[in-house]
Amino acid sequence: MHFSSPKMVCETKIVADEHDAIPGTKKESMMWSSPPSSAALNPAEAKDVRKDAVFIREFERGDEEEVRRIFYEGIMERIPNTAFRGLRQQPKTQFLYALLTVMCFFMTKSVMLTCCAPLILMGARYYYSRKVILNYLDCALHTDMADIEAYYMKPTGSCFWVAVLNGRVVGIVAAQGREDDNTVELRRMSVDSRYRGKGIAKALGRRVLEFAVRNNYAAVVLGTTAVKLAAHKLYESLGFRQTGQSEDYRLPGMSRSPPERLFFQIRYSRYRLQLREE
Repeated sequence: MHFSSPKMVCETKIVADEHDAIPGTKKESMMWSSPPSSAALNPAEAKDVRKDAVFIREFERGDEEEVRRIFYEGIMERIPNTAFRGLRQQPKTQFLYALLTVMCFFMTKSVMLTCCAPLILMGARYYYSRKVILNYLDCALHTDMADIEAYYMKPTGSCFWVAVLNGRVVGIVAAQGREDDNTVELRRMSVDSRYRGKGIAKALGRRVLEFAVRNNYAAVVLGTTAVKLAAHKLYESLGFRQTGQSEDYRLPGMSRSPPERLFFQIRYSRYRLQLREE
C-alpha cells in the first residue's frame, strides 16, 4: 500500500460511550440506531427509532465549523479532568503535595495557611493544566484540524468521518494511514457532550476498524491521555489491547519547566488491535 503521509500533527483521543455500529465502506454512509426491545413496533415507537438514527459519513467542507466546535469542547473538558481527576493516577504527586502541606505547617506554624495549602496546590494544577492544554489546542487548530481535507481526505490511506443526528454533526473521528508499519492510527475521536450515551463513539470506532480491514492494514493503533476509565473501556470493547504506558509523555504545548512538571502530569497509554499477521 502506498500513500502520501501528511506532516506530523498534535495528537490526542477523546471518546464517549459505547454501542453498536453498522459496517460500511469508505465511500458509503452508515446508519445506526438503537435496537428496539420488542420485535414489533407501533407507529409512535417507529418514529422514535428514526429520530434516534445516527448516520456516519465522510467529512465534507461544510462540516468544518461543527467539527472544530466538537473538537474544541472535547479538549476543553480535559482541563479539569487532568487537573483534578488525573491526580488519582499520580500517587507520587499525591505524596509530594502532602509533604509540601506538612512542610507548610512546620515552617509557618499557621493552621490557616496549612489548610489553604491544598487549595493553592489544586489552583496551581488547574492553571498549568489550562496553560498546557490551550497550547496543545492552538497547535492542533493550526495543523491537521485547520485543513482536514489536506491531512485526512486527500492522502490515500487516511479519512475523516462525522456522525450526524437529525442533520447535525454530533461526533468525529479520523484514520491516518502509516506506510512504514502498515498500520492505521485512530485519531481525533470526540462526541458532542449533549449526545453521549447513544453509542456514537463505538460506532465511530468501528468505522475506523472497517476502513482498516477494507484497506488491508495489518493493525489499528492509537495513543491516548484520557483520564476517564470509560475511554479505556471503550477501546477494549472494540478489541484493542494496551501495549504500553508512559508517565513521561510530552504533550505538544508542554515546556517541561519545573513548575509545569510539578503541577501537570499525564499518563500516555498505547493501544493496538491486530487485524492480521504480517
